[in-house]
Amino acid sequence: MKKMNRSICCIGAGYIGGPTMAAIADHNHDRKVVVVDINKARIDAWNSDKMPIFEPGLDEVVKRRRGKNLFFSTDIDKAIRDCDIIFVGVNTPTKYFGRGAGCASDLQFWEATARNIVKVANRDKIVVEKSTLPVRTAEAMEHILSRHPKYHFEVLSNPEFLAEGTAIADLENPDRVLIGGHQTPRGKAAIKALAEVYATWVPKERILTTNLWSSELSKLAANAFLAQRISSINSLSALCEITEADVEQVGKAIGMDSRIGPKFLKTGPGFGGSCFKKDILNLVYICESYGLKEVADYWRQVVLMNEYQQERLVGNVLKTMFNTLANKKLAVFGFAFKANTSDTRESPAIAITKMLAEERAQIVITDPQALRHVKEDLGDLPNVKTSADPYEAARDADAIIVLTEWDQFKALDYEKLYKGMRKPAFLFDGRNILDHAKLRRIGFEVKAVGK
Repeated sequence: MKKMNRSICCIGAGYIGGPTMAAIADHNHDRKVVVVDINKARIDAWNSDKMPIFEPGLDEVVKRRRGKNLFFSTDIDKAIRDCDIIFVGVNTPTKYFGRGAGCASDLQFWEATARNIVKVANRDKIVVEKSTLPVRTAEAMEHILSRHPKYHFEVLSNPEFLAEGTAIADLENPDRVLIGGHQTPRGKAAIKALAEVYATWVPKERILTTNLWSSELSKLAANAFLAQRISSINSLSALCEITEADVEQVGKAIGMDSRIGPKFLKTGPGFGGSCFKKDILNLVYICESYGLKEVADYWRQVVLMNEYQQERLVGNVLKTMFNTLANKKLAVFGFAFKANTSDTRESPAIAITKMLAEERAQIVITDPQALRHVKEDLGDLPNVKTSADPYEAARDADAIIVLTEWDQFKALDYEKLYKGMRKPAFLFDGRNILDHAKLRRIGFEVKAVGK
């Protein structure tokens, strides 16, 4: 590898590229960092006062470095030519056509990016897989990149482990930074070059280096394990309802076991976001491709349990409200898949709202950040409206259904909500985040998950 000029670019200005590159620029003032994307509206937003995604602390980091050593552009070719380290953070959604439909990753954007790198590159480059990809995808990338007659491209895997809503905190203080590469002289040199980028703020003991395939698989495995815990506690919530056990008490008892720990043992309407379902289905497809049917079936059940939890929540709403929702007004609190994000990808609220709409309920959705995505996620459902004001959303409602654990919902004036609703006033706490005793004293008929 020739001497590097220390410049970096990231192709893809989404939830991965934007925050990650902002953090790198914030800790590497001597490096030029450019984030590029074909979506001009998205790039314009990154260059404006309103970021295209909501993430606590993101505005401050971007505005601190933008125009100094952090830049956002649509000129992808120039960024490729000017830099030495290319992060690839393009979208890799689940494939919904052809072989592997419903499970495999759609790699068309990734492949187009690899071919473009070959087309416009002007010297040796380090190419870093940042998107979540199937294990051994780097092999295909290397095959495409190796077609260049003159330049060498060393491929690394550097998966992100960010949780939306805490991405900046996760970047500032990561559990680990994982870098996978070939254990060859060139591969080790590339690993070292990338590790130096992170070492400006991440302790060296948290920078883990592996071979290429271990790094690719570790990302899928980590998300699968986390999602598995959510499905496990949600499966117990169904049993708790029948046996009159309290799932919060059960979860607390389980979490106090030092071998298990308390994280991801909170019940709710299920997991969402861009990673968990996609990565588990990807893992299922890979296992099936290698003939590991029993392994594939094991992981598929995690997704099925997630879908069952959403159907069960709607069933509880229907049963509690006298087996009919027709023409009843329901206020849905929370449309993003979790608090502190505007991301609605695979949000449980989407499936739940559609099921409620099928029962001919009149629905008003409120969310601090995600309302702009409601129409694109639900289409033109005539019985679904939105309101930025929770009190307005709940006015004349028969029930409130809480689907996201925003602090704003915890801090609401329960009495004000109750006074504006029809009676009896039902409240379904899908996240178990509210003060149920207080709600009942006011007059709400409260139904929580697994309690």
